[in-house]
Amino acid sequence: MSELSPDRIIETGLAFWTSKVLLSALELDLFSELGQQPGNLDEISQRVGLHARGAEDFLDSLVALRFLDRIDGVYQNTPETACFLDRNRSSYIGGILEHANIELYPVWEKLTSALKTGKPQHAIQDTENDIFFSLYESDEKIAQFMRAMSGYSHASNSCIARQFPWSEYQSFVDVGAAGGDLAVQIASTHPHLNGIGFDLEEVAPCFQKNIASNQLGERLCFVAGDFFCDPLPEADVIIMGHILHDWDMEKKRLLLRKAYEALPAGGVLVVYESLIDDDRCENSFGLLMSLNMLVRTQGGFDFTGSDCCLWMKRQVFEMPGLSTCRGLTQW
Repeated sequence: MSELSPDRIIETGLAFWTSKVLLSALELDLFSELGQQPGNLDEISQRVGLHARGAEDFLDSLVALRFLDRIDGVYQNTPETACFLDRNRSSYIGGILEHANIELYPVWEKLTSALKTGKPQHAIQDTENDIFFSLYESDEKIAQFMRAMSGYSHASNSCIARQFPWSEYQSFVDVGAAGGDLAVQIASTHPHLNGIGFDLEEVAPCFQKNIASNQLGERLCFVAGDFFCDPLPEADVIIMGHILHDWDMEKKRLLLRKAYEALPAGGVLVVYESLIDDDRCENSFGLLMSLNMLVRTQGGFDFTGSDCCLWMKRQVFEMPGLSTCRGLTQW
């Protein structure tokens, strides 16, 4: 029997050290500063406002964690942080980490309370309002949340734009479109497609700005609505990305039913999430995302691919008075 080691336990228990070092570097806009010009300890400290007591330990921690390189005393971004964490680059995905630092880090401290009570741990936990009530309460918060959603979903959006058989369809609707990253990637990759971004009215300026900057206004448009109160726009393909996990089972079923009703014969529903593996023992990110729904939402939870497919099939066969299957699928 090999000798047991507590190293992994200790590393995981103190993982918030690593997390907060990275999140603070992002909050200080360190990677964007270094993208403009590398610098030594004194130069970087002055540019981002570091106190002498912790500056060297902080920067060298980022070196040890492989988020910075240090060559002859000069600090610079690694290829990864240069690509993904310099906000002056189009490949910037730091919005989701900004959101984590501001919104998620404080409530995850209260995970134990959420596990005991089943209640979200944000400021509106004892009201009927969902988390979007607070996320959309100011233009600044809306813009930050849109950046977060774009950063989190950008890679998945690229896969959907490239791998789904779009040549077989003419139109799509992105339900909960946020800032329009998915719509832009699909329309940019497939010039024959027309698309709609469907979301709350407060989101419109962010979506429209993105569409205009990518010169896609002739093929993409925004439709304002509440997907619980209003019918979904009709299109050949309806997409729900990181939407279903925000809600309890009753609301998940409602959204699937509304998607079914909006699809034409031969239409497709695309659902993508941080899916939990079917055995619920491998994809820790999907399981942790579900715990994130616990601390953040009234009833949301993540699910396995098999769960989602089962809900879709039940939706097809439980629709009264319908004899045709309009192709609910999970991508």
